[in-house]
Amino acid sequence: MVPIAVKVDDDSLEVRYPAKDQTDTEPPIVIKYNPEQSIGANLENLRIKMAGIHFDVIIIDNPLSYTFSDTVVGLNHQRIDIGLALTNMFNVPVVARPTVKQRGLETAVADKTTYASWHLDYYGEYTGKRNYGQEAMLTVGNGYYGLRGAYVEATADADNYPGFYVAGVYNQNTTNINGRDVVNEDLVNLPNVQYLSLGVDHGNPFQIRRADIRDIYRSLNLRTGQLQTTMLISLATGHQLVVTTTKVADMRHYHRLAIRYAVTPLNFDGSLQVYAAIDGNVQNRNVDRYNQFDQRHVAVDATTTDHNNAVLTGHTRHSQVHFAIGSQITSPDRDLTAAVRGTQTSTAVRQTVNLTVHAGQTYTIDKLVAVVTDHDGEETDTALTDRVNAELQAGSFDNTAAMTQDFFADTWRRADVVVTGDITSQKLLRVNVFHLLVAGAALGAGHLDASTGARGLHGEAYRGHVFWDEMFCFPFYAEHYPAIARAMIMYRYRRLDAARQYAESVGQHGAMFPWQSAMYGDEQAQSVHLNPLTNQWDPDNSRRQRHVSLSVAYDVWLYDHLTGDHDVMHRYGLEIMLSVARFWLGMATRDEATGRYDINGVMGPDEFHEQYPNSKLGGLSNNAYTNMMVAWLFQTLTQLTKQLPAKVVQQAAAKAGWRDQDTARLTDIAAHLNLDINDDGIIGQFQGYFDLPRLDFDQYRKQYGDIARLDRILKSEGKTPDAYQVAKQADALMAYYVLNHDDVEHLIQGLGYHLPVGYFTHNLQYYLNRTTHGSTLSRIVYAALNEQDGNYDQSWQLFRQALFSDYYDIQGGTTAEGIHLGVMGATINVVTSTYGGVNVLGPQVTVNPHLPQRWRELRFALDVRGVRLAFRITHHLVHVRADRATTIQVCGQDVSLTAAVVQTIDY
Repeated sequence: MVPIAVKVDDDSLEVRYPAKDQTDTEPPIVIKYNPEQSIGANLENLRIKMAGIHFDVIIIDNPLSYTFSDTVVGLNHQRIDIGLALTNMFNVPVVARPTVKQRGLETAVADKTTYASWHLDYYGEYTGKRNYGQEAMLTVGNGYYGLRGAYVEATADADNYPGFYVAGVYNQNTTNINGRDVVNEDLVNLPNVQYLSLGVDHGNPFQIRRADIRDIYRSLNLRTGQLQTTMLISLATGHQLVVTTTKVADMRHYHRLAIRYAVTPLNFDGSLQVYAAIDGNVQNRNVDRYNQFDQRHVAVDATTTDHNNAVLTGHTRHSQVHFAIGSQITSPDRDLTAAVRGTQTSTAVRQTVNLTVHAGQTYTIDKLVAVVTDHDGEETDTALTDRVNAELQAGSFDNTAAMTQDFFADTWRRADVVVTGDITSQKLLRVNVFHLLVAGAALGAGHLDASTGARGLHGEAYRGHVFWDEMFCFPFYAEHYPAIARAMIMYRYRRLDAARQYAESVGQHGAMFPWQSAMYGDEQAQSVHLNPLTNQWDPDNSRRQRHVSLSVAYDVWLYDHLTGDHDVMHRYGLEIMLSVARFWLGMATRDEATGRYDINGVMGPDEFHEQYPNSKLGGLSNNAYTNMMVAWLFQTLTQLTKQLPAKVVQQAAAKAGWRDQDTARLTDIAAHLNLDINDDGIIGQFQGYFDLPRLDFDQYRKQYGDIARLDRILKSEGKTPDAYQVAKQADALMAYYVLNHDDVEHLIQGLGYHLPVGYFTHNLQYYLNRTTHGSTLSRIVYAALNEQDGNYDQSWQLFRQALFSDYYDIQGGTTAEGIHLGVMGATINVVTSTYGGVNVLGPQVTVNPHLPQRWRELRFALDVRGVRLAFRITHHLVHVRADRATTIQVCGQDVSLTAAVVQTIDY
């Protein structure tokens, strides 16, 4: 273990480090703080100065004394947790000298490494989008609801947004904008249930204001699911207090959440009030660009209080989803019977706890919350208020905390991805698993009519809609929580009739699922889009991304393939796949001159290209990804209809309106779909892509800096991305991410095309040179593709950027509006299937690992067709254990596994 020591003064950092022979120390490095730079930029100077110096632990010599962190320091008249910053920067544990003296270096390092791997922490009070983003990352929830990680004392304003969302609860409003009636369907921000604050001597409730706050530390414990906020308050009146708030979503009883509010007066005795509320005076205000629309979705029906209980009932204004939200105020250490007083208005119910307090003592108030709606899918005749009261009667903070800790103990046994040698990757992979369950866990109960939205239950971007991002989360759910994956398929199945109506509206048979889906399954993508650079309405043709239907069909196949639960395929899945295929049969038109089939009027995943320049017709022809996936679907259905029981096929065909002539056309089209491939073997993103001019990306970067959303930049210049070879994200090569590489090659060969040696390398570089990575999904897809091509360094860089994308909010404010669930799911999949090399897409599990250089070991387990496979992979060994006898292939070698016996294979 090689340590370096850092001493922090207000205007400098001094670093002492050992000589290379470990016998002495080199002269210290002193970095003067530059007040014209940010703290981050000053710390970056430290990284530059430390280049070439080997160390694996940092010791902070002179930290300030805080209970919540031992690495807080004073720098430039500010306090920062330098441990958080330096761990992220150098990926090593950062410990405090006093802790080292108390526990010893090895114990201190081991404890901090473990802590950093299991906690998502933020220190300090932030404003605007930065705080909004931290709230999204600190959201707790259980797939039934999501509760943003706002301060409980906050109300919605420019810096704080205590959003609360229940899965599947949407509302449609119509707003007239410049003579245009615009209909939007939004995931509803329900009444603020988390509000708690305090007052001294019956004063006004404390508010989140920088002037009154000395310190704030927020810590999400991924082991227990608890979010704890520690706040040191110094009021203008001279009163000083410590407030510790703990929030936890009940992962077993999905209708409940609990908040513990612990207040310690530091320098006074007297009267203290704790204020609690359920506030129905809310709107959807998380996304600035939506604020010109009518964002009032909630109507309050009634508010009541009874002793320490309070209930608010209401409904969504147009979708008429009725809800009841209740709270119960108790204390674990005192009787509050005479201390709680309730009041109500037409839009809120409030409760006040009156306490006589003494300096140095802690006073704890628990707020148990229950929420139910008539959209929950549970069969009951019980009134909503009775159901809420029953939940409150049955629950408590301690019970909620215990249930949730038990749930996550099982989660980390079942679904943990363990990385040795990379603290930050380890933490963020666990953060991603956590949020995948915040967004989806309750779906596994089987009665919720909902799916996972692209932004989870964490914010209001994309209006909470369901996109093709499902496909990027689906492998995680199918491999670890198949009941959630099944619920996602059932969400689509229940909207199959709506998809048929949508296909009919464009003159087609079969089923066409919408690009954006919400409550009813009709298309929720807008026809116009507000460009924030020009404040102008631009046409929005994103609904032409018909490939979302192919994602739905793919998820059906993947569920059947991975889980072995054939009931879904027999009863629902084949009908979905045949209905989608029938739509694509109608979309394919034969070119008599070439004998090939074209698919016209679509958009690919790229999204920058909506139509041909100077064309009045929407969409493009022969998008490579779309055509490849249509060919895959047709070939897969040909196999399935031969393998499945004849009765199952007949029943599904009858429901889908499938005819004998459709089967004949299926085979013909699957062999003759058109791809635009040039003489160098480059697969054209769509027909005519090669005719478009290139853009000078370097020039645009010099002028604009971040060009991720180059489409908006071009439109602000009076140009259009339709006219250039640019891409927002992976498109032409996307099939290589979804399917096995060899299977895509066979598919292309089956279409009658022969690609030259080295074509994939040339294609990959060709499209990387034209891609702006305007979607968080872009980097993770290209990380996998680069690994396939042996570009390990580039793969690692793209993977890290994707892994950090929400944590660092690399898109400049989008995390404020909700996390990006697709990339969170995809990072887990890339770790296990690409770096771990465990491929489950074929008939046999194959293992071909290639760990990132920094990782010493990777451990994870997967459930594949009833067999649980646990892997421990190093750079040269694969250790695998199965819970029943099976055969897998490791680096081309068949390996027979005996139940419960670890097999070790060199590679």
